[in-house]
Amino acid sequence: MRDVIFLPNVSDEYLVIAADNSAGVGEKDFDVVQVDYETVAYFGLRVALSECLAVGATPIALVIQNFIGDEEWDRLKKGCCKIFSECDMEPIPITGSTESNFSMVQSAVGIIVIGKVKKDEMKIKRTTKAAKFACIGRPLVGEEVIKNKEEIAPLSLIQKLLDHKSVYEIVPVGSKGIQFEWNELCQENGLNHSMIVSKKIDINKSAGPATCFLLSYDPAGEKEIAAIAGRHFYRLYTGD
Repeated sequence: MRDVIFLPNVSDEYLVIAADNSAGVGEKDFDVVQVDYETVAYFGLRVALSECLAVGATPIALVIQNFIGDEEWDRLKKGCCKIFSECDMEPIPITGSTESNFSMVQSAVGIIVIGKVKKDEMKIKRTTKAAKFACIGRPLVGEEVIKNKEEIAPLSLIQKLLDHKSVYEIVPVGSKGIQFEWNELCQENGLNHSMIVSKKIDINKSAGPATCFLLSYDPAGEKEIAAIAGRHFYRLYTGD
């Protein structure tokens, strides 16, 4: 199942809600991964925003749950706004809450994205039996995300590939890995492929803050899709 909630809004439209959180990542002494708070917010929003975009929704509001402290609110907002700039998207309204009564020894942030999508434009349950699969970007987690940024699939690629006529569906890959997301995608579309393999990437590894995403597509468009994704394109092979 997708990591989003669809709520009826008007007769022909759904509200889409996606969320992500991080803990132990930041600038506090006991954080497991030491990184600035702009980056924490950037990657937190990346996950929720990619989930929203991948189902065809347009983001309309952002909620930040800040457990770090009042003094870091502006830095969290700045990290979020960076994503919108990179994707050439207009900033959306931001609200949220800060835990200011108690101080935590580790950093924690929650991100919620609210979007909307027309019912006939939803990018779900479109994968056919003849579909081929690919991973765009490499699965990275923890310090790898900081050290190997060039291996992360740009969020703008989701926008470009969703518009391609040969792309059926896009699924951001999370902590359970490519194999898990592929199994879920196949189940959701009633497909009975036996297995999936890759010659170049670990399909069972956590992809942390959605550093890669799973793609299903019409084989006829593979060359064009691979050209758009460039070095981020990794073909996945089914065992049928």
